[in-house]
Amino acid sequence: MPPILFTDLLVIRMENTKTKKSVSEWKSLVAEFQKPHRGRAWWQVINTVGSVILLWVAIYFTLPISWLLTCTLAVLAGLILVRAFIIFHDCGHGSFFKSRKANQKLGFITGLLTFTPFHHWRWEHSVHHATTGDLSRRGMGDIWTLTVKEYLESSRWRKFSYRLVRNPFVLFVFAPLFLFLVIQRIPAGKAKPKEKRSVHMMNLAIVVMSAGLISIFGFWEWLIVQSIMMTVASTCGVWLFYVQHQFEDAYWVQGDEWDFTTAAMEGSSFYKLPKILQWFSGNIGFHHVHHLNPMIPNYNLERCHRSDPFFESVPPMSIPTSLKSINYRLWDEDSNKMIGFRQLKKQLQSLNWQDNQKEAA
Repeated sequence: MPPILFTDLLVIRMENTKTKKSVSEWKSLVAEFQKPHRGRAWWQVINTVGSVILLWVAIYFTLPISWLLTCTLAVLAGLILVRAFIIFHDCGHGSFFKSRKANQKLGFITGLLTFTPFHHWRWEHSVHHATTGDLSRRGMGDIWTLTVKEYLESSRWRKFSYRLVRNPFVLFVFAPLFLFLVIQRIPAGKAKPKEKRSVHMMNLAIVVMSAGLISIFGFWEWLIVQSIMMTVASTCGVWLFYVQHQFEDAYWVQGDEWDFTTAAMEGSSFYKLPKILQWFSGNIGFHHVHHLNPMIPNYNLERCHRSDPFFESVPPMSIPTSLKSINYRLWDEDSNKMIGFRQLKKQLQSLNWQDNQKEAA
């Protein structure tokens, strides 16, 4: 399936206190940044994929010297795999290179590094972009989110399951590993033959790559190093995805009210990170810009963000403020905000108190 150029579908309806632009103005502005740049793209490939390869070499030589040093390098490699996944992500959108074939080839290579099948993931991710923030179209490419009403009407088993899934350890440690090591190995039932084949091809490629590394490093050494890399990369990746759409004032509406532009600008965060973390995360903190136009490659996101006051109108989220999002578990349709279980408990206690007061009166 060719990349979807969402800008062709946009009708800009969001009014900004600083600026308002017509569709033609937006197309002109966006077109400037959605053009792939060969030099920036290849430099990113070299300093990312090249760094992963060099770190594997360095790890080989540190194994007889110090496991502490080896594990430190494995953690660093895991962080760089996050950046590799952003390149993979851009290739899936067809934005990293101008050439479709180049995007597919690099997408396969970076997918191999991150254990993710290219075509299958691209199909699921396109659904995410087309449905994020739409309560009537949840369930693919998103984090399980219930409304307060849905949670209260759920069975005990469903409530327990939801609380378990939303537990920070499960959500940011167990689930990421399970996603990349298990779920990505199995094609979805609704996937087309091309997407299913991509899963089987990636599984075979992972076996071949792992066998090669095991022959060089030894089984247990490879397993420990690879496990550290994947744990760091998957946890950081899921955390980034979580804070991009799971914050207090996130955008959630029912289908008929859903608007693509509003979902992009109000339902996707601007995660303002220190420069070093911005590098490791491939500029994906500018997620509002990415969702407005997925055809902008990551190396152009910051430039696009700074090009117009409209983008900078999105409130930045810092690391300290992002940590608060861990407590947001449910969408409260009455207040149009994400709330936690403690807030829900207080609301229910308040309602019970009011009911008791009415009965007493």
